[in-house]
Amino acid sequence: MDSGTITVQQGGASVRPEAKGRHYQRIIEQAEGLQPLRTAVVHPVDALSLSGAIEAARAGLILPVMVGPEAKIRAAAEQAKLDLTPYELVPAEHSHAAAVQAAALARDRGVEALMKGSLHTDEFMMPILAEEKLRTERRMSHIFVIDTPLYPRPLFVTDAAINIYPNLSDKRDIVQNAVDLAHALGNPSPHVAILSAIETVTEKIRSTIDAAALCKMADRGQITGAVIDGPLAFDNAVSREAATSKGIISPVAGRADIFVVPDIEAGNMLAKQLEYLAGADVAGVVIGARVPIILTSRADKSLARLGSCAIALLWARYRVPTA
Repeated sequence: MDSGTITVQQGGASVRPEAKGRHYQRIIEQAEGLQPLRTAVVHPVDALSLSGAIEAARAGLILPVMVGPEAKIRAAAEQAKLDLTPYELVPAEHSHAAAVQAAALARDRGVEALMKGSLHTDEFMMPILAEEKLRTERRMSHIFVIDTPLYPRPLFVTDAAINIYPNLSDKRDIVQNAVDLAHALGNPSPHVAILSAIETVTEKIRSTIDAAALCKMADRGQITGAVIDGPLAFDNAVSREAATSKGIISPVAGRADIFVVPDIEAGNMLAKQLEYLAGADVAGVVIGARVPIILTSRADKSLARLGSCAIALLWARYRVPTA
């Protein structure tokens, strides 16, 4: 080992610290020079959510419009020693009112994106889902774009935040949303793994039947722009050796970019395992609405928050028609 070089052991492999965050850095660089997104930041009443929005503004990714109780937002700014002078502030009585007001701003084209602050996801999303003019013919879905040091490219996981137990029709939209986002981020032909516990189709496990149907839908042009295979267990999706050892012949095995999970529980656990056990950073957005929705977590690190904003900006400027 060279003098001064440190490696971090993760999952039995040596990971150089400089490898962490490299995918997000590349995504942020892709967004350089694009016009920042005018973004309603909903209820940023703590130092973390407020500083995240301002950091993204300083990086040229968003133009934040702070929506929420003015006194609380200013108190958070004072605590974090942040200057709110350059930013617009739209007063709202409480978190629910802030979410409703932000959805109305997006409906009326007053903002180009929505960003979650210090409130629960269901409270943030409810007014958005209820606003007919924000809907498209495509179902809304959340996509985690995960930057893990042990994987050679960004790893997409969907849906782990919005659709609880999606049916086949929902999954078609979930897959197409993720494929379109991959295109916006510069991958013209992503490899999609439809995940399950096993690789064979059986009526005993519904996700295997859905996987087979989704593959046939891709064959018939109902899903476009990707190479799709499934059912695949996670090991086969990320490791060609694992697939070979099981006799699986697949164009996706060991090359997957997008991982489509059976339900929200599987997706949430997969994303958090990668974050807390594999040293990954986790960013993500909701698409399928008229505007991108930046769904950050209170536990998100600074780079992940910037990554989420850069992803939303690239998506918005890509202008994929979803209706």
